[in-house]
Amino acid sequence: MLTDAARTAVHQAIRQVNTLLLGKTAEVRLAFVALLSAGHLLIEDLPGLGKTTLAHAMASTLGLRFQRVQFTSDLLPADVLGVSIYEPESRGFRFHPGPVFSNVLLADEINRAPPRTQSALLEAMAEQQVTLDGVSHALPEPFFVIATQNPVDMSGTFPLPDSQLDRFLLRLTLGYPDAGAERALLAGHSRRTLIAQTRPSLTAQDIGELRAAVAQVHASEALVDYVQRLLAQSRRQPGVRVGLSPRAGIALLHAARAHALLADRTHALPEDVQALFVAVAGHRLVAEAESDTGAALAGALLHSVQVD
Repeated sequence: MLTDAARTAVHQAIRQVNTLLLGKTAEVRLAFVALLSAGHLLIEDLPGLGKTTLAHAMASTLGLRFQRVQFTSDLLPADVLGVSIYEPESRGFRFHPGPVFSNVLLADEINRAPPRTQSALLEAMAEQQVTLDGVSHALPEPFFVIATQNPVDMSGTFPLPDSQLDRFLLRLTLGYPDAGAERALLAGHSRRTLIAQTRPSLTAQDIGELRAAVAQVHASEALVDYVQRLLAQSRRQPGVRVGLSPRAGIALLHAARAHALLADRTHALPEDVQALFVAVAGHRLVAEAESDTGAALAGALLHSVQVD
């Protein structure tokens, strides 16, 4: 059972991030869905639209150990994971952990690094551990990756492999702010200054309690049937070369539970699935034509399956 204190804390955290990233209420809610689902978040958009601001705002609000890595073309896996260094005094190697050993990791412009460095995060995101020199090192709890990437058609980018994309629970795009939000940004204080002044609204204990509560949110048989129909339709949808896997369906249901919890409900509804579907499925669908986007395919797929 979720306590009133944890419920109040998460709503306060959402309001706080909304004051830092203006005009993006729906996107901020989805970012918290990823957090409470114990998933990871990928934010894709043009430079300057608030990707890093959202990541910094989330980290400041959570009040957890935060590390930022700027991904570049010369970044090595050891720069992210850490390295074992020989120490003459002990005549042995000692492991020096990298920035991945944090609670919140911002992988900024992740697709500017080559595939070898991108894949260094795979085990960390999937298993919450890092294995180096045959030794496994557990990552802190909670562990939350927020990655930003520029559109893959921009210069100096390396497309993320499908296996890595699948490790992100949600992919968001922010888009340009509306006129009112943009005016407030232009006339207001620096976002960096405001983020630096932010006080944490959630603790690790709160996040653990919220994640446990998400697992208790009820998903009916009818809702599971609806998700399964979406998965099945994705595998025969025109324009889709690779449909959704069972793991995508599990991710969708778990995210729907988190979305319901944030709406103060103890049961998930088809509306929760529909609100999340493009963000969960868009980056997992592989289009037959290069001109098609996963988000557009996911939107068409969602409209093609009726709720019973």
